[in-house]
Amino acid sequence: MTHPQHDAVIVGAGPAGLAAALALRHAGLDAICVGPAPAPGRPDRRTTALLHGSVRFLTGLGVWERLRPHAAPLAALRLIDRTGRLFRAPDTAFEASEIGQEAFGYNIPNAILTATLFDALGTGFVPSTGVSGIQQDGAGARLALADGHEVSARLVVGADGRQSFCREAAGIGTRSWAYDQTATVCDFAHGRPHGGACTEFHYSGGPFTVVPLPGGNSSLVWVERPAEAAALAALGDAEFAAAIAARLDGLLGEITEVGPRSSFPLSGLIAKKLTAERLALVGEAGHVMPPIGAQGLNLGFRDVADLARCIAGATDPGAPDVLAAYEAARRGDVLTRTLAADLLNRTLTSGLLPLQLARGAGLMALSLAGPLRRAAMRRGMAAAGA
Repeated sequence: MTHPQHDAVIVGAGPAGLAAALALRHAGLDAICVGPAPAPGRPDRRTTALLHGSVRFLTGLGVWERLRPHAAPLAALRLIDRTGRLFRAPDTAFEASEIGQEAFGYNIPNAILTATLFDALGTGFVPSTGVSGIQQDGAGARLALADGHEVSARLVVGADGRQSFCREAAGIGTRSWAYDQTATVCDFAHGRPHGGACTEFHYSGGPFTVVPLPGGNSSLVWVERPAEAAALAALGDAEFAAAIAARLDGLLGEITEVGPRSSFPLSGLIAKKLTAERLALVGEAGHVMPPIGAQGLNLGFRDVADLARCIAGATDPGAPDVLAAYEAARRGDVLTRTLAADLLNRTLTSGLLPLQLARGAGLMALSLAGPLRRAAMRRGMAAAGA
């Protein structure tokens, strides 16, 4: 029988995995994170809108003050319908001040977020290119690393992304789907201040979203059909800047500089379970959604916060009752938010009139009904672990 070396081993070195290791160490566990170290030569060009709950979570981990100078407050969210359809949704604006907040959250480059969490973890990180095997023996789990070393723990946390080895090794099935869409992401500089407003234009091919960054810059997530995305990828920087300006219709003034671009196909996934023997899944190992409503990583941080809460005070972090409590705490939140993002995305691309009507009516209700709009804003900002 294994005598575990650690209380917990987190597999995966993205923001969710690094945060999980930090959170469990803050809870008093001997936890380590196993995965590849951040690669400066291949930076993640995406940004993440950290909602209020995630900011509180990162504050509790002691890292937010180091992140704050690199983040831009999101004081407002504007939704603008450019689908050109019969049932056009009204333009809808959400102001953080309406619910007594300075901002809904903060937008930050993923590369800075990951590097800061990595530095904070320090000796709690074990570099490895991956895990080649996991064996359970009741008291714990033994992990064979790709470099030939072994580590063992009473709990394994799978934070190894949508192609999760941990999930597959545990035999946890998934429901997955692909969208006929590709997202193009980059940063760009502009002549007119963004004023802390995130603007999401809804087109029939998908959302075109600009999110504030510090200074006179914004980040872009441009979702299109694959053929249109390929045509965008073929444009030179000046042509691409002109395409951005045309979509923004003067909202941010002249587009003065466009950073390096990257593209990725959109897909969705929900694991049928978030736990197995001595295993808990967090982040994209358990759920993947399109980049709508800033829910992806925020949902992963809520996974981590709930896992740490369920473990707090337990004598065995991988015990069945602890994992059952985590499964119960997360299942509803994961399902509702993943399916809501999926439905909203499909209402943009679908030609079905009932879906278009439902989307327009829903946004009309949010636009006109103050109490409903404020309730939706508070729900979207729900604290990690709430």
